[in-house]
Amino acid sequence: MDPVPAWFTAALAAVPETYRVTVDGASINVLSWGERDRPGLVFVHGGAAHAHWWSHIAPMFLPDYRVVAIDLSGHGDSDRRADYSLRVWTEEVAAVVDHAAFAEAPIVIGHSMGGFVTIATAAWQANMIGSAVIIDSPVVAMDPEVERARRTDEFTKAKVYDDPAAPIARFRTIPEQDTYLPFVKDHVAQHSLHQLDDGRWGWKFDPTIFNIPPHHTVDIGGDLLPDISCPVALLRCEHGLVTPDIGDYMLTQLGRPIPVIELPTAGHHPMLDVPLILTAALRSLLATWTYPPR
Repeated sequence: MDPVPAWFTAALAAVPETYRVTVDGASINVLSWGERDRPGLVFVHGGAAHAHWWSHIAPMFLPDYRVVAIDLSGHGDSDRRADYSLRVWTEEVAAVVDHAAFAEAPIVIGHSMGGFVTIATAAWQANMIGSAVIIDSPVVAMDPEVERARRTDEFTKAKVYDDPAAPIARFRTIPEQDTYLPFVKDHVAQHSLHQLDDGRWGWKFDPTIFNIPPHHTVDIGGDLLPDISCPVALLRCEHGLVTPDIGDYMLTQLGRPIPVIELPTAGHHPMLDVPLILTAALRSLLATWTYPPR
């Protein structure tokens, strides 16, 4: 097995502060790094994921930024709800931004379904966002986790395990990709499980998160992109879901040019296979959008 690189060990050594924010009756879990008077970055995970998908990425933006990562309701260590909607997830992001006491309106960075949440937050909670980065969110197609949930019963059959080692070893993403860094995949998988009352282990996400109207993703590009006034950038993964045509569509809907950056060799989940390329792309954007104190 390849050794774990020093950058990854150093990133995880930056242990985040954990706190909770209540939004519409649900307790929302938040990870944060850095000082409160810094410019802010907010990371929003994809469907069935959680804040720790970012915990090896976020510390690499210290000390220039205060960084937070949210567990949307129904995900990670946040509460579950009887019903989910894009609207309530945007309210959770807005509440986390309000609590974080950033020096200025933050840059919100969303991956896959989290990109749809970021688009909606930029449209509906415009005063809470300084800029938005969308990572491989197919704005003219259904989010992959939602599409899989509607075709199969994969998410509705709650899987439980006697030993957490088995699901960690079998952990895969939707969609699957050819390459994962094993130390990153294992780290994410470990934080994806919780111990049940009977001592067995299950996945943290609520399977009912996908029981939301189809238009929550399919129509979002046409409906909400024209309403966004803040700077926007799109990160395309070379082997991901966003085609050049989708990038062109976003430009048309926004009515202005935006940075469209391809992440070479990346699958749909670049934080799992090319985290350093992803970090370099984000840093390039930040250099043009912000001037953090040194």
